Amino acid sequence: MTRPPAPEVSGGTGGGALRGTAARTAATAFAPLAWGTTYLVTTEFLPSGHPLFAGLLRALPAGLVALAISRTLPRGAWWGKAAALGVLNIGLLFPLLFIAAERLPGGVAGTLAAAQPLAVALLAAPVLHQRPSAWHLAWGVAGMAGVGLVVIGPEAALDPVGVVAGLGGAASMALGLTLTKRWGRPAGVGPTAFAGWQLTAGGLFLLPVTALAEGAPPSIGPSAALGYLWLGSAGGLIAYVLWFRGIGSLPVNSVAVLVLLSPLVAAGLGAAVLGQTLGPVQLLGFGLSLAAIGAGQLPPPTRSSRSASPPPSSAPSTPSTTSSPSSTSSTSSTKGTS
Repeated sequence: MTRPPAPEVSGGTGGGALRGTAARTAATAFAPLAWGTTYLVTTEFLPSGHPLFAGLLRALPAGLVALAISRTLPRGAWWGKAAALGVLNIGLLFPLLFIAAERLPGGVAGTLAAAQPLAVALLAAPVLHQRPSAWHLAWGVAGMAGVGLVVIGPEAALDPVGVVAGLGGAASMALGLTLTKRWGRPAGVGPTAFAGWQLTAGGLFLLPVTALAEGAPPSIGPSAALGYLWLGSAGGLIAYVLWFRGIGSLPVNSVAVLVLLSPLVAAGLGAAVLGQTLGPVQLLGFGLSLAAIGAGQLPPPTRSSRSASPPPSSAPSTPSTTSSPSSTSSTSSTKGTS
């Protein structure tokens, strides 16, 4: 039996609800923040020429650890659902991202990956039966433009295969996200077990792909071991547990726009650690992307939220002791429809 998704909280009316939503959003944001360190870890710690092997070690060991902790396996139809989500969110996503990274400049690949919030906003209609929101579409475009300003340089070139792979990776993750939101989690299954199912399924999908594409694994030294450990723990197990928990408790568009944090973290680390320069255009892009992330956490403006309350009467109202039942009923009806 599938548990329906948790009610989406758009902000609440009390401080407690706002703090709860902010805490869940911050915890969910850890995932794209950790994913943003992947470029630095890969280039500075891992052996070159084995990106799929890095993806495999990021997924499969973390999934097996999660299964050992939770000691919960799928049942019934969830074997197929977990496999599909694992392939979309992890197994198919990693090879497509790596193909895009190899055939495109890093900035172009990062900008294509930033199209994911747009894809989620479009998929929400057929998958989640939600009306398309001009608010989320507009801020999705703004966020993608902001990431482009941050990471695309003048030497950027477009390779057709790389562009298709980059957009395919964004679409794969967007579909996985929306299906995760639609199916929810089975009753009694926590986010650790749920993440373990998908990491294991994605890792098993990557196992033959990696063997065919890259052959024997590389030798692993101490620095590479630390890099793989970081990717598998912070960027794998912890990140995906928090990510899937956030998908279940937050609006899907609010979660999707958090992905924009990944290229921003990558660019920030490049400037802080690798000495790369961020000029005024890049800083403008940072501001635009952060504005899109913040706006994505807000509910779309509606007519009801913009309409003002009826102004109070200029004369103080006094209870009437002679009002008839019909006038009282009419007044109540008027208030109920205002």
